[in-house]
Amino acid sequence: MPSAESLSAIHAAIPHREPFLLIDEIIEQDAEHIVCRKTFTGEEFWYQGHYPEFPITPGVLLCEAGMQAGAILLSRHTQEASGVPVATRLNDVRFKKPVMPGDTIEIAVNLTERLADAFFLSAKITVNGKLATRYTFACTITSLDA
Repeated sequence: MPSAESLSAIHAAIPHREPFLLIDEIIEQDAEHIVCRKTFTGEEFWYQGHYPEFPITPGVLLCEAGMQAGAILLSRHTQEASGVPVATRLNDVRFKKPVMPGDTIEIAVNLTERLADAFFLSAKITVNGKLATRYTFACTITSLDA
């Protein structure tokens, strides 16, 4: 269960909300690195169809969780600008271990490079210390006026 303090910091940093908010808490953060957690209860709507007899967390949602953590990280860089980070690229995605209902994932994202308003990041998602997913991605700042 997310703490109210962590949830308010998440809400202040990114526009995502339930049922599509995939971050429960921020564990640590500095200018170029963030670690977050998310616990999947099994009550999330996607388990009804993915797959009913053997529910697993869709890999695309694991990627989204990492990009949401990255957006929280980048919120420090976007506060002076009127915009939000929007994914422009997802590369070298590797799914190593399924994430099941009841699992808690740890999401580590690093900012590897910045070129103007383009940000390049790497993500690693683990379950019980074991690698579940890893990938790199890029974001750009998109105006809220668009």
